[in-house]
Amino acid sequence: MNEPEITLTSTLELVRWLGWAQMKAAEEWIRARDLSHSQGFVLGYLVDNPGAIQRDIAQITRTSAASVSSLMQGLERRELIERRTENGDERRKRVYATPAGAELTAGFAEAMAAADETILAPLDEDERATLHALLTKITAELPQPTRS
Repeated sequence: MNEPEITLTSTLELVRWLGWAQMKAAEEWIRARDLSHSQGFVLGYLVDNPGAIQRDIAQITRTSAASVSSLMQGLERRELIERRTENGDERRKRVYATPAGAELTAGFAEAMAAADETILAPLDEDERATLHALLTKITAELPQPTRS
């Protein structure tokens, strides 16, 4: 059975569709590595921010400390992260991606660049420059996105 064709008439509906296509590419890349979206995000964060504390991870992921603890346990079981105490203080553990965790997420930026290229393939260079200029003009008037 064929899916009904979707007709999008709003400019912002079309922009959301682009975001959806990019998100699906990211999800497929992450799932191919047997990771959840949250696990992939946290591993990438730890590669870029080695030694983060769990409170930082909870804040950046907008989740509770209990959720982060569960997420950390799953990554730790797979030996993708390790928690280390700081100066022997068991209450202050820093979290690091292991070499296996870093290797598992290596190539994500390149995969997303390839997805962007696929999404923008119908446009020539001038059209891409025009689209970029228009989106830059629109977003210049919006508040900066944050993770908090």
